[in-house]
Amino acid sequence: MKVLALAGGVGGAKLADGLAQVLPPEDLTIIVNTGDDFEHFGLTICPDLDTVCYTLAGLANPQTGWGRVGETQQAMNSVELLGGPTWFWLGDRDLGTHLERTRRLRAGDALSAITADFCAAWGIRTRVLPMSDQPVRTFVSTNEGELAFQEYFVARRCEPVVSSFRFDGVAQAQPAPGVLEAAAAADLVVVCPSNPWVSVAPILAVPGLQTALAAKPIIAVSPIVGGQAIKGPAAKMFSELGIVPSALAVAQHYGSLLRGFVFDEVDVEQTEAIAALGIIPMSTATVMKERAHRVQLANEVLAFGRNLLSA
Repeated sequence: MKVLALAGGVGGAKLADGLAQVLPPEDLTIIVNTGDDFEHFGLTICPDLDTVCYTLAGLANPQTGWGRVGETQQAMNSVELLGGPTWFWLGDRDLGTHLERTRRLRAGDALSAITADFCAAWGIRTRVLPMSDQPVRTFVSTNEGELAFQEYFVARRCEPVVSSFRFDGVAQAQPAPGVLEAAAAADLVVVCPSNPWVSVAPILAVPGLQTALAAKPIIAVSPIVGGQAIKGPAAKMFSELGIVPSALAVAQHYGSLLRGFVFDEVDVEQTEAIAALGIIPMSTATVMKERAHRVQLANEVLAFGRNLLSA
């Protein structure tokens, strides 16, 4: 079974890792959000792409879910001593990734090609694709005006109240090489438990991708558990947009895009309401505290998908 996963952020990276552990590399492609990419110190930084790759490679910091394990901070200490900006923390090892990526981008290499080479160097056999080689930048409209995503997310710690989102450049962006081919070949599409507003929406906004996925069976995994996001501002965003955060709200957000929806067993009372949307529900333990939980959830999602395909 060929599986296409859409991912961004820590939760998405964890399920992507679970899928990569149980599927042969040739049967899984992971498309990653690049809407939260930005330029800092003159470097191109791709937080979601790096989080997914570090996680797949076993290099991610297990405490934070992002950044590198065993990281050091000599570079940022030097920046701080000199009075430079330290609002976006870059570890020394992580900095090396950004330096080499930026060097190659300036030499004319595509982000997808650079990502493939980085994955090979890190021992990742599963294919990981940025959603596009062209820059797409997420902006957040807030009660303090429009903010670039990292300014909202990191510098302002998600404190401003959101009202809408804009993905600058997405209308002109093309799917990265392999994205549409992976969509066409997929037997099953898994939307990982990523933020629907700022991790999944930019991917789906890339021209041509939703059309390519229209006839595909798609399963989403809820990032909202018991009305709260496991990590990040998804629940806060739902609330500020006037929507009570819940697994049901996530299912309603994706709507007719979905054939199946996986949500946590603590929200089992929402099963009937989700089914009433015309979406086949499945509740299970979705919180991935340990790496074994990623494998368990991946196996359950795939079994659910196989059942949908055979129905």
